[in-house]
Amino acid sequence: MLRSALLLTAGLVLLPVTSYAQGTNCPLHKKMEAQKTVQTAELSPVTVTQTAVQASKILPSRQSAAASTVPFKVEPSLTATTERAVDAPIIQLVQNEAQQSYGSGTKDSKKAVSLSASPHADWTSILQKYISAPDDVGLTHFNYAGLKASEADTAKLQGYIQSLGATNPDTLSRDEAIAFYANLYNALTIDLIIQNYPLASIRKAKLYNGKKVSGIAGPWKKVKTKINGQTVSLDEVEHKILRVKYPSPYVHYMVNCASVGCPNLLAKAWEANSYDAQRKEAASAYINSPRGVVITPKGLKVSSIYKWFKEDFGGKSGVLKHIREYADADLAAAIDGGAKIVDYGYDWSVNN
Repeated sequence: MLRSALLLTAGLVLLPVTSYAQGTNCPLHKKMEAQKTVQTAELSPVTVTQTAVQASKILPSRQSAAASTVPFKVEPSLTATTERAVDAPIIQLVQNEAQQSYGSGTKDSKKAVSLSASPHADWTSILQKYISAPDDVGLTHFNYAGLKASEADTAKLQGYIQSLGATNPDTLSRDEAIAFYANLYNALTIDLIIQNYPLASIRKAKLYNGKKVSGIAGPWKKVKTKINGQTVSLDEVEHKILRVKYPSPYVHYMVNCASVGCPNLLAKAWEANSYDAQRKEAASAYINSPRGVVITPKGLKVSSIYKWFKEDFGGKSGVLKHIREYADADLAAAIDGGAKIVDYGYDWSVNN
């Protein structure tokens, strides 16, 4: 038994030498060389690429955070492992952000694009193209002749109105609904004028989409469109929806009846995130123009809007208070000096 044990021990000692002596084709030698290669690769220095350098510049805070989580040791052989742990996640973060920023087809990038697109973009493009800058009395003019002559833009207007008709207003937020209905009213009005142009006044319009709309009361009750399958008229949009569901005196600065006497049609669509400030600016512009208020020796002559809808402003005293809020220096001084409303007026001429 002792002899067998000695022979086994000698064999174990001589095995590596014997296998080495057999050359590189020895299976055991190949296995040892393979293990050596793996260990060398794991501990070899990592080449820092330009991408990694750029990443470290772009995301220094993230690099510091990542590095702080890696326990640095003094052994040089661990340097490569530490660098891998820091650089790899940084590069991945940069790649992920690049995909989101430049629209690589990810869901997030598509969502960002859809959120930035306004449903009223076509309407804004029409307004910007055909509305003039305010003249010397603050009135903006609409180029109805130019729009009617453009088949492409008239088709765009019709397409925009149809897109509104496919919308369910009940799914909109309060601000989105206010902007929606104000834009609808104004687009329908422009479309009505285009179909009857040239004409001197909206009250002279005869047809809309082939149907007769003329009458003593004007076209507002007969100009109709479908919204989410429900038929509504211009009259209903203003008086049964905007003024009832969203009561505010500022509604009257948002809807435009294509007339000189009306507050200006802005050169952009109403949008949910900006309409409130813009309609207050419109109120100031209108009140301080001769279409809104004129100071006379007897008192103030104001737009008939403040008579027709005085209850929206809190009665006659509420109208005067509202006007005073936006009055320029001369008008404010007249009101503070005791000037009262003594007359009303309105110009129905088309604002062309």
